Amino acid sequence: MAIIERKVSEGSITDEKVQVSSDALDGLPDLAEKRGLNDIGDVSEDVRAIDLDESGKERPIETEQDYALRLVSLDDDPSLPINTARTWFLSLGLACFAAVLGQLFYFRPQTVQVSGLFLQVFAFILGRALETVLPGPNHNVPRLRTKNTRFWRFVNPGPFNIKEHVAISIMSTTASDQAAAISVFAAQDLYYHITVNPAIAIFTLIASQLVGYGLAGLARDYLVYPTWAVYPFLMPQIQLFDAMHRGKGMFLQKKRRVFFWSVLVGIFVWEWFPEYIAPTLTGISIVCLAAQKSAWVTRVFGGAAGNEGLGMFALCFDWNYVGAGGGAIGSLFTPLATQLSLYSGVVVCILAFCFCYSQNVWHAQNFPFLSQLLFYENGTEYDQLSILNDDFTLNTTKLAQQGLPYYAASQTLTQLSRTAYIGTAVTHFFIWHFKDVWDVVKNVRTKECQDLHYQKMKVYKEVPLWWFGAVFVVTFALGLGLCYAADSGLPWWGFLVAIIISAVFVPILGTLYATVGYSPSLQFLVQMVGGAMVPGRPVANMYFTLSRNSTDGFNTYSLTLSLLRDLKLGQYTKLPPRATFTMQIIGGIIGGVLNYVVMKSVIAGNRAILLDVQGTNVWSGQQVQSYNSAAISWGALAKPLYAPGARYGFIPWMLIAGLAVPIPFYLAHRWWPKLGFNYVFTPVVVAELGYLSVGINSSWMTSLALAVFSQWYLRKRRPRWFRKYNFLLSAALDGGTQIMVFVYSFAVGGASGTAVLFPNWALNPVGNPDYCLRLSD
Repeated sequence: MAIIERKVSEGSITDEKVQVSSDALDGLPDLAEKRGLNDIGDVSEDVRAIDLDESGKERPIETEQDYALRLVSLDDDPSLPINTARTWFLSLGLACFAAVLGQLFYFRPQTVQVSGLFLQVFAFILGRALETVLPGPNHNVPRLRTKNTRFWRFVNPGPFNIKEHVAISIMSTTASDQAAAISVFAAQDLYYHITVNPAIAIFTLIASQLVGYGLAGLARDYLVYPTWAVYPFLMPQIQLFDAMHRGKGMFLQKKRRVFFWSVLVGIFVWEWFPEYIAPTLTGISIVCLAAQKSAWVTRVFGGAAGNEGLGMFALCFDWNYVGAGGGAIGSLFTPLATQLSLYSGVVVCILAFCFCYSQNVWHAQNFPFLSQLLFYENGTEYDQLSILNDDFTLNTTKLAQQGLPYYAASQTLTQLSRTAYIGTAVTHFFIWHFKDVWDVVKNVRTKECQDLHYQKMKVYKEVPLWWFGAVFVVTFALGLGLCYAADSGLPWWGFLVAIIISAVFVPILGTLYATVGYSPSLQFLVQMVGGAMVPGRPVANMYFTLSRNSTDGFNTYSLTLSLLRDLKLGQYTKLPPRATFTMQIIGGIIGGVLNYVVMKSVIAGNRAILLDVQGTNVWSGQQVQSYNSAAISWGALAKPLYAPGARYGFIPWMLIAGLAVPIPFYLAHRWWPKLGFNYVFTPVVVAELGYLSVGINSSWMTSLALAVFSQWYLRKRRPRWFRKYNFLLSAALDGGTQIMVFVYSFAVGGASGTAVLFPNWALNPVGNPDYCLRLSD
């Protein structure tokens, strides 16, 4: 037990000593109360006993207990109203807005998601505005004060509170997750010239959004409730909620609010330069400026345009790419060990890409350096329809005439890494996490979770398991029926197997997601299984699995993790579980409908660009291209391409090879426990061996530098600033950037129908923004 000097008590220096036991952090509430942990003070306080070590200096944020108690408030007021007019008006409005924006981002040259922080900021601004203008019984403006009736309490019960805010954020964030089945319908429209009946498409989208609920209900006990399920990428959101709603009378809290809004406005103004006025700022490459005619310089040092190069030594000043991009990996909040593991994989990725291309492995020099398309051996784009029958099944006679397609070497290596990653993740889970998960599952009916946030949530009614089960059964039946209604070619048992695969991998990859904030897709595993089960049918493979944002097969797993993320957000912020459940359901339905409408609009106005290899800095079809190529190769050509002895027959074997990767690091940790081998997250390293195979790559070195500065220097050397401002800074940068992207997309970016191009000048050149030689023309 450590003796910690309490330096600050109600603003005065004292010598009071508080005993803090590390086991109390996960102990029973009454034990925690005995240790003084229920009175740890507001998270915005400058100094608290729990923050200090034996010498009175602030400790770095390191353990899951530090995240849970030093960054997240235990405060709660169960009397705060949730179901108000403000909540429902803003939830529905922002859910529609987020669904539209999320679908626009799907067609961006770099994979970007709508940031929950951006939606959180918008919700706060609008919530405070409605608090001011709507009449209510407690209004501070006399002319807007009304009788204290149930109706007026529903319209405006008083200050816009944290529970209303969290509920709005959860619905809008759920709607912003691009509906997985969009990839099916976009590819069918672009490559097969098939227009699916709108009713079938929309109901398929809704079913694919909600089918993961049953799995989320089962996984709550071990992926939401325990303290070790940290979800580190939630910390910016949590701290932003605290800054906006807690400790309003404190000068320090006011400083944090001023800091946040200043950064947000500043980044909103700045982002107009790299995004529109001066795209060269997206990737300044000194090497490209010195050697503008070299193809190899473009491949290695370029990266400011989609599918251009690997971004070595480039400097990126566009937070849209340097930051989290709305995703789970962000320089300022993802643990350093996770990011170092990721960028270790990136270094190997660069070496592997360059070696394969320079040595002409797999005829690499016949094809673009980076591409997601399929090619003939001479480098021309493969005509996929020429090998299919009218019902889009494989015609072996036509295949013999056309020959088998090739991948670019970079895409082959990506498939290799993402296949090996699955085996690596399985072994990593059983070595490092299985015991923790099994202890929870084994004792779930006899031993209550001791997490202090979970204990605080016991005042609210929990969501019964049958609610999740009912949603799962209804959406499962709907999805199964729609597979036949859409003539997908996927049999009922194929649909069932896809769901089972997702269920098996939720605890394995979900644990990685909850602890280190990382979870790449199950794409290649599901594709392999789908190709083996339903050979010669690329459209059936589409419905079995899709790339990155996927339906039935992978989407069940992906969506389940998103739902678990929101359940943890609700636990951290003390939103009643049933309110969280309701917001997620409605958000999923809204997202499914609007994603389809926006997809049709974008394809209608940008078909040629979406089919182009490199696209533009505004629009790109790289996600649909990658998905479609995978559907053809795995769905129609699995046996001739991937069988043992075939052209890419080594790729499925990577699943087995990946099983062995974590073992040396585990043994090294057992032999030398102080050397940090337990911080090498092998699934992350292996998965990112193809990290640079797509999109704008000029940002990764800048992101790495910021990660080291934030997660090492600030966390270790400036722990107080890190605790108070680091995650708030991330929230402001992400929020301001995505507000700018939304305004830009509709004002001049072409989302409203017509793009307004900025005139060419030194920082907006013709061709690649970084002056590298353009290789795709």
